[in-house]
Amino acid sequence: MLKGVGAKIAEKLEKLQIFSMGDLLLHCPFRYENRTQLTPISYLIPEQFAVVQGKIIDVKIVKARKKRCLITIVDKTGALQLLFFHFHAKQQEIWKVDMILRCFGQIKAGTRGLQIVHPEMEIIDKNQPMPSHLTPVYPTVAGLSQFWLRRTIYSLLDQYTERFKGQEDIFANQLSTLRPMLPWIESLNVIHRPLPEVDQEALIQRTHPAFSRLISEELICHHLSLQKIRQQAKARQATSLNVDESLLDAFLKNLPFALTSAQQHVWQDIRRDVALITPMLRLIQGDVGCGKTVVAALAAVAALSAGKQVAIMAPTEILAEQHYHQFNQWFLSLNFRCEFLSSKLKAKAKRNALENITLGLANIVIGTQALFQDDVQFNALGLIIIDEQHRFGVHQRLSLQIKGTTSLNPTCPHQLIMTATPIPRTLAMSHYAHLDISVIDGLPPGRQTITTLTIPQSRRDEIIERMNAVCERGQQVYWVCTLIEESDVLQCQAAEVAAQELQALVSHRVGLVHGRMETSEKESIMQAFYAGEISILVATTVIEVGVNVPNATLMVIENPERLGLAQLHQLRGRVGRGSEQSFCVLLYSAPLSEMAQSRLKIMRETADGFVIAEADLALRGPGEVLGVRQTGALQFKVADLVRDEEIVRAIPSWADKISHLSVPLLERMIQRWGFGGEYGQA
Repeated sequence: MLKGVGAKIAEKLEKLQIFSMGDLLLHCPFRYENRTQLTPISYLIPEQFAVVQGKIIDVKIVKARKKRCLITIVDKTGALQLLFFHFHAKQQEIWKVDMILRCFGQIKAGTRGLQIVHPEMEIIDKNQPMPSHLTPVYPTVAGLSQFWLRRTIYSLLDQYTERFKGQEDIFANQLSTLRPMLPWIESLNVIHRPLPEVDQEALIQRTHPAFSRLISEELICHHLSLQKIRQQAKARQATSLNVDESLLDAFLKNLPFALTSAQQHVWQDIRRDVALITPMLRLIQGDVGCGKTVVAALAAVAALSAGKQVAIMAPTEILAEQHYHQFNQWFLSLNFRCEFLSSKLKAKAKRNALENITLGLANIVIGTQALFQDDVQFNALGLIIIDEQHRFGVHQRLSLQIKGTTSLNPTCPHQLIMTATPIPRTLAMSHYAHLDISVIDGLPPGRQTITTLTIPQSRRDEIIERMNAVCERGQQVYWVCTLIEESDVLQCQAAEVAAQELQALVSHRVGLVHGRMETSEKESIMQAFYAGEISILVATTVIEVGVNVPNATLMVIENPERLGLAQLHQLRGRVGRGSEQSFCVLLYSAPLSEMAQSRLKIMRETADGFVIAEADLALRGPGEVLGVRQTGALQFKVADLVRDEEIVRAIPSWADKISHLSVPLLERMIQRWGFGGEYGQA
């Protein structure tokens, strides 16, 4: 709780992500008002905002349909009424005749003359000077007034200004040769108490030098905190994993395809990493369908060669199940056992799985967040593979790594991370600065380009006819709904209703999967779809990643306007995995917002995941692109990775410039921005 702040106020501040005095100082205004000049009452014009000062000549309660308080003030030029619909008895007692009030608000024409409804006001001394600076307006919540925020922030600013008076700003001085920067306290004063002649637009858009200083420091501290994670992880000792060439040859011979040159290049990166006694921390990225999973399997070959276990963690049960079946297919003939671990396993099956993991009988363990549970004890974990890593927080990933380090297996496991869609350059430079990154920059040969069409719901019948024709050719179809339950507000078709409607309109078998189904039921439907027994799979976005059915050539996405570009691209990537021409139909509900139109236009025009990733970042911002609204990560206070791209690109070199500063100073800076708590235990 904030020092000197009551529990109720602290609760409101927490809603604004304010947990300390430092957070309060970094709570920045979103606009400013010029309250430096008084306007005589007779000069007031309806609808204008103005500062007015006058003496109270009357305070009365008007008992109409709803009780109101009416205060009349006068200056030398006229009278003005202040009207309150919401007030309490204590306020009535405070407002006395002959008091001087200074008020701010919008002037309205009332039945008895000009008035201000619910003005901001304060009781002042007759000769109290006007403020010399602009008045900030802050983001707030109900029950937390602008007056309280200003008063508290001004008080803090005064304390900090006095404390740091005459002290050298080491951060600004260190970077002065690369980019001139304002001192810390000066920047805060400009942001919270700017002079009237300031460039207000630059402050509001956060391009002013005062903001540049804060943004630069926040991004540098974020970068340094990630480097700290990397240093701490690399300080642990790992087992050197030397590949058994005969096992590798056997694995490659079992594959029904040859590796692409891009896959081979990334495999060599991994092979070099795991041969060292420092733990690998590598991220594999590439476009949808580039073949990341088989490269991860090659890493598993390295771990199995050394007699180590492999843990594979996926964000959804469907993806985890798909990995289980795929790895089983690859490794069972090589005499390695795969174990599937899910929170939905029956008690006996779970006990058996846990026992096999602990005894080392399970060579490859595949699951969801169930792998984090305390009762999961590995025998000799040598490699962790994390798929769709942005859906897991830093602590989740590291806790799995720590779980692999035991008294029997004191070395730290290597870690390989996969992301399903390309990462925009600015995100790679900021959010993933602690990882080595490999890019699979090519697709397997023979892949057909997917044709994407945007069709309104009014032509739904045409799409159903087309779907029927696809099934008649022996090919399969995905029909994706964006919600599980019906919602008139969001105008989304429920998957259950869609499945019933489609089954009534076509002669081919329709299956349904969504996140609320039992694991066994979901797995049964997916297996029937893989086997070609189901022609049309109606699903929610649970099939977004990992599902691989080469015979599926048509993807219909209902209400695509509800989804982001990266998610649409990921869904589209479920088709186009065979040699037949594939299609993706975006079945939208009109009218479309401007942003939705932009998204669908990009989907029509490009299939390049790297182009789409950059566009998605620009349209939606980093929190949505990374999916970190759920994980709580990447909550910058002032920085914005899209707006501040130029600064982001400079951060690695700037961070190097100050990395030699004393550890306590750097720690204080990192803590100031809230990164210490998030990453301190990495």
